[in-house]
Formats: sequence, structure tokens, C-alpha cells
Amino acid sequence: MKVWIDIVNAPHVRFFNGIIKRLKADGHEVLITARDFSNIHDLLEIFNQEYISIGDHGVTLEEKLLSSTKRAYELSQFIKDQDVDIAISKHSIEMPRVAFGLGIPNIFILDNEHAIAANKLTLPLTSKLIIPEIFDVWNTIKFGADANNIIRYNGTCEVTHLEDFEYNPNILEDLGLELKNDKIILMRPEPSLASYLDADCTKSVLTPIVEELKETADILIIPRFRTQGEIFDDIENVHIIKTPVDTFSLMKKADLVIGAGGTMNREAALLGTPVISCYPGRQLSVDNYYINKGLMNRSTSLDEIITLSKTLLEKPHNNNPLKTDNLIDLIVDEIYKTYQEKKIVD
Repeated sequence: MKVWIDIVNAPHVRFFNGIIKRLKADGHEVLITARDFSNIHDLLEIFNQEYISIGDHGVTLEEKLLSSTKRAYELSQFIKDQDVDIAISKHSIEMPRVAFGLGIPNIFILDNEHAIAANKLTLPLTSKLIIPEIFDVWNTIKFGADANNIIRYNGTCEVTHLEDFEYNPNILEDLGLELKNDKIILMRPEPSLASYLDADCTKSVLTPIVEELKETADILIIPRFRTQGEIFDDIENVHIIKTPVDTFSLMKKADLVIGAGGTMNREAALLGTPVISCYPGRQLSVDNYYINKGLMNRSTSLDEIITLSKTLLEKPHNNNPLKTDNLIDLIVDEIYKTYQEKKIVD
């Protein structure tokens, strides 16, 4: 069996790593395509994954449209000669279109029900759709997904990210960080380039939070792109962390994580580190999963965030493991099922 995996965002590298390893261990061929965006290529190389770089990512709506259109064409030209049996991706705009057009069964993993434009463009063309149980199924069906082809699981996509994770207690020393405070706050700015979030790339919702907490703790910030890091230049007790980096060890080492995005917040919750989500968009169901279990806090009020931060900085990490479905097993099983269904049709 030959499986095509299309990777379009940095967290997807870690998400697919365990799946790729399992497929290869079972003797199957895995073809990886990846767009040139964020530090996707660096991470693929760190994980020793061979890939084909196709396409990039625009900033403005016009640039995104042109980049996606060009990428769909380039992927079509490449994939048509690859004898792919099954395609799989997480939020790739182009993969479902290319797979559908070439008659390749495709599996789509979704964890953002509010990415309206992306969901309209992809869900009607997916063969199988994998979503968390906490999702309101209507939020997928209304975009054109076939209710008969929806697979649900207990947990969120981030449960795959901890596969093979080994904590490095010396991460701060390895990064050469000289800290002044006993407490550490790790922060992640908002995904201001994403089409589903109306955000200004020259600003961040974290700025006033940083100003209020910079005397309380050393603040480590992992920007999504170079100019986003420049927003926080020359602020006392603020350290800009360059990627790629062992973010899991940083999250586990930190006393608190404050994130204006999603993935890193949920990873920190799984690691037991206190988390505050200040994501400026509509609240996601996958965040509610952790909020309902008491593993994440959410607020967009500056005063509330500052008060809560000072409380959580004194709170010990949660060491109670969260029980979820094994998402790697579920996805690999679904790949095999889809392949068998394809063989019957062929």
C-alpha cells in the first residue's frame, strides 16, 4: 500500500510522525508532501522524514488564493504519476481536491470547526472524516461532509504528539538561557496569518500580558514567524525562542503556559502544566475538552488573565494522566479499512 500524506502546518509533523512510523513498520510506502511554511521543513528533517516540498503560503487573501491554486496544480502534476492508494491530511486545502480529482480515497482529520472557508473547500470532497467526540457533528455536516463517513474519537489530535516524548530537564541550559526569576511563563502568540482569524500581523494580544507579568516571571515566547518575534524585542525578562526547539520539554519545564493559539495550549494541558488560553477567535470545541476536565483555563480579559496567572504560578503540575482513545491506532486502522474498500471497488 502506498499512502500519501500532505503536511501544511508545523504541528502536523509531530501529529503524523507516529502514524508514519507505524505504516513503515508494517511495510507500507509513505509519500510525504509539504508546503514551505513556518518551520515545517526543519521539523521534518529533525524527525528524519523524507519529503517533497510543494507550494507555499500567502499572507493576504489574494496571495493565499494564488498560492493554493498553484499548489493544487503542482500537487496534481506530481501525484498523478505516483500510484497512490490512500491520501491523508490534517486541514490541507489542496489534498482533498487533488485526491478527489484523481480518484484517490482520502482521509481528512479536522479539529477546527470554525475554519469556515477551509471546511467549505474540503469537507464535501473527503472520503472519511475523523473528528473529536466533543464536536457538534452538525458543524461538519453543514459544510457538506457525509454523515455516514464520520469517525469520532475521545480526545484531541494532540494525543498523538506525545508519542515517544522524552523529557529533557536540562532544556534551559541547552538553550543557553540565563533567567532572573524563579518562575517561567511560556507564551505562544496568535496564528495571525491564518485565514480563520482576523488578526493584525504587526500586533499581538500577548503584548499587554507580557508587560504586566514581566516582573513576575521570565517569559519565553515562541513566535510563529520572524517578524512576530520582533513585536516583543527589547522587553525586560522576555526571551524569544528560535525554532525548531524541544517545545514539549519547555512546556513541561514552565510553571505556566499562556497561549493565544491552540495546539501548544492543548499539548501543555496533556503534559499537566497549568494553561491559560487567550485565543482571540471563537472558542474551539477541542479547547472545551480540556476546560471541562479542569486542565485548561480560558479568558480574554487582561485583568482576569493577570490575576489567574499569579494564582496558577503557585499551582503544582497535574500528574494525573488523561484517558483518551489511541488516535494513532484509530487512524492506521481507518487507513487499512479504506484501502480494503478501495480494493473491493477496483
